[in-house]
Amino acid sequence: MNGRFAISMHILTLLAKANGEWVTSDFLASSVNINPVLVRKELSNLRNKGLVISREGKNGGSMLAKPASQIRVSDVFLATRQGAFLGTSRNIPNPDCPVGKQINKHLDTLYEEAENALIQQLGDSTLDSFSRRFD
Repeated sequence: MNGRFAISMHILTLLAKANGEWVTSDFLASSVNINPVLVRKELSNLRNKGLVISREGKNGGSMLAKPASQIRVSDVFLATRQGAFLGTSRNIPNPDCPVGKQINKHLDTLYEEAENALIQQLGDSTLDSFSRRFD
């Protein structure tokens, strides 16, 4: 895992709290406390995933593409995922060992099951319910 999920949740929570107002990347960056370029990169990804809309110019900014009640936390997780949640094995086990010859296959299944459980759990929460924690 990397920080993209946390950054995106921060951005989306701020947008949810903005109640349909355009929010600048500079404002978002000041809250997240990162460079505005990194915020714009995440906004681009969130825009490509259909979670935000943006407009350029003096009165530009970003806002949610749909109501926060229709954005599941799992949508954000999937939009920011960059590979296997628990990683993958980098070594090649001994193929003559009864465990070694099967370990990666069984670990892959275990990892997939764990990630699916996480996605299902995150799918039970919406951005709206998460953002209400800040009231």
